[in-house]
Amino acid sequence: MVTVIESLYLTCILIFCLYSDQTALYIRMLGDVRVRSQVGFEPERRGSHPYLGVDFRTLHSHAELVGSIPARRIRRLFSFQRHLLTSRLLRGTPHLSPLHFLDEDYCGQAKCMLEKVGSWNFDIFLFDRLTNGNSLISLTLYLLTHYGLIELFQLDMVKVRRFLVLVQEDYHNHNPYHNSVHAADVTQAMHCYLKEPKLAKSLTSCDVLLGLLAAATHDLDHPGVNQPFLVKTNHYLAALYRNTSVLENHHWRSAVGLLRETELFSHLPTEDSLNMERQLGSLILATDISRQNEYLSKFRTHLDQEDLCLGNTSHRHFVLQMALKCADICNPCRPWELSKQWSEKVTEEFFHQGDIEKKHKLEVSPLCDSETNSIADVQIGFMTYVVEPLFAEWARFSDTRLSQTMLGHLCLNKASWNAMQPEEAEGEQAAATEEPSSRALPQGSQEC
Repeated sequence: MVTVIESLYLTCILIFCLYSDQTALYIRMLGDVRVRSQVGFEPERRGSHPYLGVDFRTLHSHAELVGSIPARRIRRLFSFQRHLLTSRLLRGTPHLSPLHFLDEDYCGQAKCMLEKVGSWNFDIFLFDRLTNGNSLISLTLYLLTHYGLIELFQLDMVKVRRFLVLVQEDYHNHNPYHNSVHAADVTQAMHCYLKEPKLAKSLTSCDVLLGLLAAATHDLDHPGVNQPFLVKTNHYLAALYRNTSVLENHHWRSAVGLLRETELFSHLPTEDSLNMERQLGSLILATDISRQNEYLSKFRTHLDQEDLCLGNTSHRHFVLQMALKCADICNPCRPWELSKQWSEKVTEEFFHQGDIEKKHKLEVSPLCDSETNSIADVQIGFMTYVVEPLFAEWARFSDTRLSQTMLGHLCLNKASWNAMQPEEAEGEQAAATEEPSSRALPQGSQEC
């Protein structure tokens, strides 16, 4: 049953739309914002992940709205209202640009940035500010248009917009790292890889569409904690997916749920749409970091034997998986001013998980203890054992200027973190000397 407040919001939105020639368009866009489809996979509700009697809503400083009206519904209503109010379509502008919903003051600057979206120096943080926090929607919609995918696959623009709005809404932006800006950054990196000569001349339009959608949804509804945390707290997602690629399976199923809710591929033959969903899952599942060595070993073997044939569908899909894996962890390969921000954000998220584990008397996960790890420690280890091996093989596969640029940034960034280690150690030592009582206080509190 629709509540009074929900009715009021919907009424306000519809009244506003009546002043526009696009009334019918927006009524279609609003059509089922209150209720999620019950057909097929249903994404898990944000903020409803119970474990140890602790609600996921308490994991972050910005608590979700709790009350008689689900916070998700109110967010959805506000989200659609925001995009309606800021839409340039309401001002009578022909819908030729994918940036209708941008604020007029920033639209020009955002468009200028999108003209250079293929640059490896693309500043996603600035772009997110220029788009008023809508970087994932703006960037993905632009790229779908850029590649001609909307026309080629005869996608309904209203459904595309609604799908992207829901995708962005299903990212938890209170996560320091795993949020919609990260998804936008990965999508931009994926675009850079899709432009590489070997891929550009071999990938089909379907491959490109799947690559962009997988990049945009690869961390959908990420709770801000890792798989080991879900397993050791007996989280129901861990039980559901039998402790195997728990988060990646959830991201995939959530993406499928939104595809079906918005009926984005409903005009395609059933077998084709199901195949798209399966391939999307295969790409997202490849981002499981615990399977890194498996994929890397397979990639290295192909390169050693020189038997990768991009005319082969399965080989082409495998390369797309590797491209997404690179895009997902490419932050250390970005210019320092961007890479450093990402490093700080991901470490903040790790340490936040560690704090939760300490609070609930759990064993603290590796890299998540702020008392024994520093940002530099975490990043140097990650670069050495995970990033360098992957991007070295990618450079063997695609020996281009971009690959060399990424390896160059990786080398410089690692050197920068190495140089900062003594400074961090000295800072910690000074803090321990100057404030022994304040550092001892939390320990005493924990014992109590």
